Amino acid sequence: MTLDYHIALLLILALPLAAFFYASVGHGGASSYLMLMTLLSFPINEIRPTALVLNIVISGLAFITFRKTAPLNKPLFLSLILFSMPAAWLGGLMEADPLWYKRILGFLLIFPALRFFNLLPAGNKAPIIRTWWMAPLAGLSIGFLSGIIGIGGGILLSPLLLLAGWAEARQTATISALFILLNSVAGLAGVASEGLAVSRELWYLLPLAIAGGILGAWYGAFRTRPQKLKYLLATVLLIAAVKLIGL
Repeated sequence: MTLDYHIALLLILALPLAAFFYASVGHGGASSYLMLMTLLSFPINEIRPTALVLNIVISGLAFITFRKTAPLNKPLFLSLILFSMPAAWLGGLMEADPLWYKRILGFLLIFPALRFFNLLPAGNKAPIIRTWWMAPLAGLSIGFLSGIIGIGGGILLSPLLLLAGWAEARQTATISALFILLNSVAGLAGVASEGLAVSRELWYLLPLAIAGGILGAWYGAFRTRPQKLKYLLATVLLIAAVKLIGL
């Protein structure tokens, strides 16, 4: 695919901005990359793997940065990722049309976003006691859906961790970033097993995404208060919801 002037200009402006915004809450930004490449008519077989590669890089940068301010909760992380990665790989193998999965996910994301903006009643603020099966089941479900759609799962995992009271804002970003990284690797492996087609424009896109991702992760980890981080996450969730629903 050859990029014309207008497409190249849009990518130069939009890609680093998306990477900045998502990395600031420990996410990779796959949903934004999927939307951008779809709008710009990238070949359909290149969109999901290219988005996953970008997701791997940006979530990796976010994890390296956030772990300096909020160490990884290893027991919680392992109970999520050990079940999520195989499910993400399996989801990546599927050829099913993800349209309805995306729409359902989009509507579901609206509720935690409104909650983080304090627009819904808080209810009981006591943390949900985590029994042995809860995190594995969550990881399994998030991983499978993420693999089908071509995302890392952070837009599902982050609100779950915060609303359940299993992690505070920056710790959530640390867990989510590594979760997204490994899930994206598993999802990409599933896609690659059926033949991998990554856009040749990836090598132009990567430096733009990296620049935005580095700045965004630094801002979220070192310059933002935890409550403001929740507002940023809520904004990310609403943007993702609108894109997934297709409004």
